[in-house]
Amino acid sequence: MGKYEAPGRDERLADPLLYLRRYVTKTWALVVMEAQKLRHDPTELLTRMVQPALWLVVFGEVFTRANMINTGAYPYVDYITPGILSQSVLFVAIFYGIAAIWERDLGILHKFMATPTPRTALVLGKALSAGLRGLSQVVMILVLAVVLGVRLVWTPLALLGILAVVILGASLFATLSLIIASLVKTRERFMGIGQLLTMPLFFASNAIYPLSLMPPALQAVAAWNPMTYMVDAARSLMLPGYPGAFGLPMDFAVLVGCTALLILVGGRCYEGLVR
Repeated sequence: MGKYEAPGRDERLADPLLYLRRYVTKTWALVVMEAQKLRHDPTELLTRMVQPALWLVVFGEVFTRANMINTGAYPYVDYITPGILSQSVLFVAIFYGIAAIWERDLGILHKFMATPTPRTALVLGKALSAGLRGLSQVVMILVLAVVLGVRLVWTPLALLGILAVVILGASLFATLSLIIASLVKTRERFMGIGQLLTMPLFFASNAIYPLSLMPPALQAVAAWNPMTYMVDAARSLMLPGYPGAFGLPMDFAVLVGCTALLILVGGRCYEGLVR
């Protein structure tokens, strides 16, 4: 089976609309394929709903009653609901690279690489598939928030914004996961690095406490953590009157910029999985 050569610059410029249409079609085909996997085996989504539910019901309710963390005008369980939503999306996406390693071991990835599909389209398709999985977490956490009496913004624009934040956040962390998988190439190494990254990304952010409570060194780390901007955007959209630490334009600019950059890097690295 011959190795596919990516289209050159001249070929892309000859008919950019045709190239873009084919690019979108191939990317969407990967998303549909992942959606079919979920339809046939939804148990993964059900099991992933347990952890965020425990965080909200146990951690959130206990700390709300204890009143140990100052979250201003918002009860603590209200404050951490967007953070736990972001956490659950992170946990879904950050181990996405292990699926690519499985596909390589099964020979599926080699078939993808032999097709006339741009490498960035393969990475983007995988990233959007992680976003699709992340959307299931939105439904569960919103339902749980209603049960717990969390005050949320329910306008259509806010809900659409939350969906956009989840898709962007899941795409970002899934692409980072694919890059790591392309570099380490084995499941054992990947699991170790994935676990090493998950907790710092979560705790060095504003998911469960305000940035103002962090020591200066941790605040500096949080400012470079994309998880911080994802949480800030989700909190600004979900909580009524929440001012946001950075503002929604900055939050979305960071998420879009980081995702686009990682997709370009991932397109370069993805082929390394099969070498």
